[in-house]
Amino acid sequence: MDSIKQEIQTLLEQADISLESTIDYQINGTSCTLSYRFIIDSYMQGSEAAKLVFITALKKSQQAGNMGIEKFFEGMGQLLLLTQNRD
Repeated sequence: MDSIKQEIQTLLEQADISLESTIDYQINGTSCTLSYRFIIDSYMQGSEAAKLVFITALKKSQQAGNMGIEKFFEGMGQLLLLTQNRD
């Protein structure tokens, strides 16, 4: 397993947050649900630099506690959906 992905999973475990946690979104009137695992896996497909940016931002959000982590994943999931749905 990628060491960055493993570190992300460890950070979430330390914060007692499940990889199976989900976030619900409304995109053009359609409901969409993404899991933390899906969001992580999607970003881990990027370059090493992108992975480092992801984990650095996650660590910064961790300073705000679980709410910061939740907001981080909410924003990252929204970014994924927006980039996939730009027609």
